[in-house]
Amino acid sequence: MKLKRGNIVTRKSYGKDILFYIDKIINLKNNKKLAILKGIVVRIEADALIEDLEIASMTRINNAEKRINEILLYRLDKLKNIHGNYIIRKGKILHLDGDRRYSIKSSRHYKKLGLEAVVRNIPEYKQPSVVRMLLEKYNPDILVITGHDAMIRKGQNFNNLYNYRNSRYFINSVKEARKWEKNSEKLVIFAGACQSYYEEIITAGADFASSPARILIDFTGPLIVAEKMALTENYKFITGGEIANEVKEGKKGIFGIGAKGKLKKINVLK
Repeated sequence: MKLKRGNIVTRKSYGKDILFYIDKIINLKNNKKLAILKGIVVRIEADALIEDLEIASMTRINNAEKRINEILLYRLDKLKNIHGNYIIRKGKILHLDGDRRYSIKSSRHYKKLGLEAVVRNIPEYKQPSVVRMLLEKYNPDILVITGHDAMIRKGQNFNNLYNYRNSRYFINSVKEARKWEKNSEKLVIFAGACQSYYEEIITAGADFASSPARILIDFTGPLIVAEKMALTENYKFITGGEIANEVKEGKKGIFGIGAKGKLKKINVLK
């Protein structure tokens, strides 16, 4: 079968460990073809020669989608609550995602939770140039900057920014956002994806980021950070450890310096 853009595949040389979709196919000079790959379940970007790829089975694809849906439904059930005699103002979210499929899924999840969220599919390299304009337009309480990332030489050159596929774009986006709003009391920021340069993203001004241990993070990770911030009362401080306890990968995947929640409760009986 001839592989094409959009096919869901695995890499034979990696033991078929991760599900990817083919985002782009590049013709090389030696008559070989290189596929640019993006994770179906995890936020990783990679590349591989076409001959190293194999179409994934429908059973495996369906199981992966089922697992994601189960996680999101669990979140929905967990967060259902009764607020009594209060008007509730939940934190407003602006979510920039380099992956179109993830953007659609994220938007659906926020809607199911009843959250006010604007989700925009923007390639990672464009995010720094548009984030400030979008902040001015939507004036959110919570900013998510994500997509796909990876270390080019895994396990090496941890402090070399150019050993990361997209971390520099996340870092620059955070810097631009902090020019717009310096105070985490007013704007909480999460940024990063798989294997991202955690320390520099935090230094740039993010409150939470991935990935301290340079591991893969689940598609749901950034959503969990955003919903936790949006649905926690504004007098409560959420630590990096609390966020780590909520996400699949723990503190190796997502951590941070912490921030106050963004939910406001107004007593209508006063």
